[in-house]
Amino acid sequence: MGNTNNYAFVENNAIVSVSSNKSVKDTILRLADLNKGLLFLNVKTLKKFPIITWINGTSFIFIAENQLLLFDISTKQAKSLNKMEENYENMDVENINFNIAFTIENNVYVASKNQITQVTKETNKDIVCGQSVHRNEFGIEKGTFWSPKGNLLAFYRMDQTMVTDYPLVDIETRIASLNNIKYPMAGMTSHHVTVGVYNTITKKTIYLKTGEPKEQYLTNISWSPDEQFIFIAVLNRAQNYMKLNQYDASSGEFIKTLFEEKNDRYVEPLHGLYFLKNKPNQFIWMSQRDGFTHLYLYDMSGKMLKQLTKGNWVVTELLGFDEKETKVFYTSTQQSPLENQLYSVDLKTNVISKITTSKGTHDVKISVDGKYILDKYSNTTVSREIDLIDNKGKALQVLLENKNPLADYKLGNTTIFTIKGNDNIDLYCRMIKPIDFDSTKKYPVIVYVYGGPHAQLITDSWLGGAGLFLNYLAEKGYLIFTLDNRGSANRGFEFESCIHRNLGVLEVADQMKGVNYLKKLKYVDSTRIGVDGWSYGGFMTISLKLKYPEIFKVATAGGPVIDWKYYEIMYGERYMDTPDENPKGYENASLLNQVKNLQGKLMIIHGTVDNTVVWQHSLTFIKKCIDEGKQVDYFVYPGHEHNVSGVDRVHLFRKIETYFNDFL
Repeated sequence: MGNTNNYAFVENNAIVSVSSNKSVKDTILRLADLNKGLLFLNVKTLKKFPIITWINGTSFIFIAENQLLLFDISTKQAKSLNKMEENYENMDVENINFNIAFTIENNVYVASKNQITQVTKETNKDIVCGQSVHRNEFGIEKGTFWSPKGNLLAFYRMDQTMVTDYPLVDIETRIASLNNIKYPMAGMTSHHVTVGVYNTITKKTIYLKTGEPKEQYLTNISWSPDEQFIFIAVLNRAQNYMKLNQYDASSGEFIKTLFEEKNDRYVEPLHGLYFLKNKPNQFIWMSQRDGFTHLYLYDMSGKMLKQLTKGNWVVTELLGFDEKETKVFYTSTQQSPLENQLYSVDLKTNVISKITTSKGTHDVKISVDGKYILDKYSNTTVSREIDLIDNKGKALQVLLENKNPLADYKLGNTTIFTIKGNDNIDLYCRMIKPIDFDSTKKYPVIVYVYGGPHAQLITDSWLGGAGLFLNYLAEKGYLIFTLDNRGSANRGFEFESCIHRNLGVLEVADQMKGVNYLKKLKYVDSTRIGVDGWSYGGFMTISLKLKYPEIFKVATAGGPVIDWKYYEIMYGERYMDTPDENPKGYENASLLNQVKNLQGKLMIIHGTVDNTVVWQHSLTFIKKCIDEGKQVDYFVYPGHEHNVSGVDRVHLFRKIETYFNDFL
């Protein structure tokens, strides 16, 4: 709760506060009292507590009816701090002066002391301000960035006028209408991004002089603690050369490059700078320059003071510091590629201490002074547990006990194991067996696959990382097999990047290692093997089906990449370069060139307004099947984007289940 060591939760329409060191519960605010305090502001009665942000131990802020409200628990009074326009989006609140940045259509607005200023005044719909850029790659999730003291706002400005329109068809109108989006495909012209800085005091805006070429990526925007400087990880379009640049936040002038990172395959900056409060001229940088994502301590001159962590494991998140900033807390796969555990590293001695003790996947929050930790975790036998521990790992309280939500249901047995891949590397596998499994019987298999970067399907977490649908299929009598091949996440740069320029080769080879393992099992019916996947997994599914038609009897592929030249620049060029630079790689990876091998049953599923893997992919595949005289099953979800969501997801699951029931 704010700057305290208390934590709070909602129970029976009341906020309950608990002291970390005394474990004493105190009901500090009831919903009825909150609504009573809102009466004189003419705010409608709230049916439940809104999402709140604690300012200190007795007050919090929240949004209601386009207003930023402050509620003081001690006085049970509410105060309006700021207001926004009704049609606002992309709200970003800073907690010092309570300024609010938001967007209306494609422009940035700032609300300060109940006065709204339009910061940008773009009239061209293809110039977008204050929103995420570069198609949400490089860890970019938003488009506005408040300075530490709340006086300055950095924001993205993205000029897409030079990018070709891509049509998505909306069938909801009587005459279908066209929705054009900007979708730069591999090798084509990309958008141009700049960074503006708005001063809430002077009401003036400047733009950082990020220079040429304009087709570059401006990533991981970070402020210096004193608000004087902005740091940007500037990446070239080829994504093999990054410069960490420093800019003057007042003038926009380029000051210097602190350091560079290069790699013949790619460089992928995903995290901003983490400054030390007690030593504001020092920061921690996360990089996989030595082959694994690790922590590096730098000063603002660009000098690397030391590498803090090192080893054949991956730092997954930097979480904070202890009170004196002698230690930094982080999660990593040091225990196992399957686990995510909490550690600390001493900034002086580099001594690493493991804090969490329970095996599995941990999601933690650190108190302001680093003394207490909320530890939410699961593993293959624990569905979810939340504990309060101290910074040495000592258990203080169990906040949420492990109660199996599926205790009344019978599940098949899930096992996680390894097989040897090429170069004797361990490949992690997961098998879900049917209920009442009998090793003397023969069972059909469904291989569930993703296989692409930034994804890990198998973890030491509840159900082994598998969802309920896969367990449901196992209940219907299928063996469900999954393998994390080379190209997937959390095994280091070489493991993930070795697929560079040749997508669909090593990934498929590893999956076939898994299939060969399956075929040796006496209880596997090797004549009844199916495969299912979505997105990159759809690409993998069809790749496996076409390269090994004699092995895979049935396949279902959703939102599949068919030809990488139809995919967007940022992701596609990172792993494949451009079609002109890598024509052989694109040709080999194109599933259109393999349609002649199609045998058996294949069903492709696609959302008609998919703006990630555009509909064109599967349509070109269907056209090629017609040209080659090949039969293929096809099903679309009108109005759905890349993932079929909402109630229609039940329909999707039924569709996939029925297909395997009918043909496998």
